[in-house]
Amino acid sequence: MKREKIQEIVAGYDPKEAMIGVLGSHSALEMGHGAKQEGFEVVVVCQKGREKTYAKHYRNLFDHVILLDKFVDLIKDENQAKLRQLNTIFVPNRSFSVYVGYDNIEQNFMVPLLGNRFMLRSEERNVPRNQYDLIRQAGLNLPKIFGSSDEIDRLVIVKVPEKTRSIERAFFYASSPEEFKKRAEERIRKGIIDRKDLEEAIIEEYIVGGKFNANYFWSPITDEIDLLGFDRRIQTNLDGVLDLPADEQLEAKISTQNVEIGHMGATMRESQLEKILQAGEKFVETCKKEYPPGIIGLFALQGAMNKNLDFYIFDVSPRIPGCPCVEPTSPYMKYKYGMEVGPGRRVAMEIKTAVAKNKLEMIVT
Repeated sequence: MKREKIQEIVAGYDPKEAMIGVLGSHSALEMGHGAKQEGFEVVVVCQKGREKTYAKHYRNLFDHVILLDKFVDLIKDENQAKLRQLNTIFVPNRSFSVYVGYDNIEQNFMVPLLGNRFMLRSEERNVPRNQYDLIRQAGLNLPKIFGSSDEIDRLVIVKVPEKTRSIERAFFYASSPEEFKKRAEERIRKGIIDRKDLEEAIIEEYIVGGKFNANYFWSPITDEIDLLGFDRRIQTNLDGVLDLPADEQLEAKISTQNVEIGHMGATMRESQLEKILQAGEKFVETCKKEYPPGIIGLFALQGAMNKNLDFYIFDVSPRIPGCPCVEPTSPYMKYKYGMEVGPGRRVAMEIKTAVAKNKLEMIVT
């Protein structure tokens, strides 16, 4: 789908009636709250059986609820027409990518997105021009990637899809080819992973350091980058295992899976902020070249700072990162704007600026 077609659609909107749309999962509450802070009406697309959070308990955040049998039904013409009739600017989250699908988003979803719809696929590590390629081209630190378990010569983290929930990854650790095989066989035997998926696993050097997810916003209107702040992940069953005394961890022999279940806020030593902002800027410039017009709006570089204060990036979120803890815990946007600004509010601020300057076509694809 050509960007010009989407720009034609947004040009036909009544900009004063623009609404913010989001899929009812992952970070919809954050988007709804931020939109309300800036005076926008909000459209949430829900799946039957998963709608009560949005349509009942937090109904105050959403002016329009579109209820579908399945999220992928969003692609049906009548549902897209509803969104366009409401002058919707849709904001992609991870659930949107997973449930609606990259092909549908790139070729069939005729609703303006705040973000680069063609960058969403780069989150997958087995496609051309993926996140690893972008990190390398930006000249940023990337952990060593091993082509085979036979090459393992240091501590690695192995990223492989869960057997029953392919959108989740079952991580495990190894320090040698023999340990890789032992731990892989344990997880296959327990039904955590499938042998065929193991063949496509990512084997990545494990960076020993403090983990930080750096959350950003890039504005194509001002060509400026904002650092929204940092978060860290709460993971099950890893956190549960780590709560046990060391001897009981060894005795229990529980296979950790590192499934993300929550977030907590973090701050970074002020002397290191410049390198984090510079990493974001380098990534933005690379994306302008590889995926023009670039990585519009929210994104995150997830990584770790090692003992030498080198920031290694091992994951990129080219959409709403999903970190509702950032607004109340991070001071960095308050330093810049004089108020707390979370991801949802920063999105709404950008749309408000685009409406005021008649530049909606600059922020959508």
